[in-house]
Amino acid sequence: MRIAFDLDGVLADLHGAFRKAAIRRFAELDPTAMGSPDVGASPPDAEEFVPEDPATPAPPATTLPLTSDQSAIVWRELSSTHNFWETLDEIEPGMIKKLAALAEERRWELLFITSRPRAKGRTVQRQTQRWLEDKGFVMPSAYVVHGSRGQIAKALHIDVVVDDRPENCLDVVLDSKAGAILVWRGSHDSVPASARRMGIAVVPTVAACLEALMAIERADNGRGLLDRLRSFFGLRTTRTW
Repeated sequence: MRIAFDLDGVLADLHGAFRKAAIRRFAELDPTAMGSPDVGASPPDAEEFVPEDPATPAPPATTLPLTSDQSAIVWRELSSTHNFWETLDEIEPGMIKKLAALAEERRWELLFITSRPRAKGRTVQRQTQRWLEDKGFVMPSAYVVHGSRGQIAKALHIDVVVDDRPENCLDVVLDSKAGAILVWRGSHDSVPASARRMGIAVVPTVAACLEALMAIERADNGRGLLDRLRSFFGLRTTRTW
């Protein structure tokens, strides 16, 4: 099986780093309101969020409860940290090492894909690789990509994409033959209604995702991987769109 894992919000705790920086920078923020797992979980949709001129506005932010200006300031501070992408914690401690062991044991091909913007220090790809190596994954394949995740999945012949953004999962099911698994760390009631309708599987954790992938692999009954994935999650086994 060839599986692509997104990083921020799936494996890497960007939310924690963003939250700490925001509370430190803006004392008036309510720490409780900053606790939602989607606050700062993923970087802005821009290739670079370090303006050459500090007076130049950063990309507009949509994350609440910060204002756009406050969020831009926090992103600018994080991106100014030397080799910032190497400083993040794992969301689920030990998960990278577990992924490495499963890939070796089950002969999975794992790719790590991210749309991280540039930060100071080494290249984003190298910072990402060093982070994965430090967490226990030897010689990781890390791709810094921008654009449709579906087109990327199609070009790289990926079987399953694991992501925390519904829009990325939607790209995958619309633009490729890969299955999409959404890691949704918020409440179950807040999962976008379109996810199930569009054939996107939803799990609360990466640990649950791995259990599902192993079960799907064991249930080799002559049907294709995508059909088995959809059947496991109770989704339609054929696309009707």
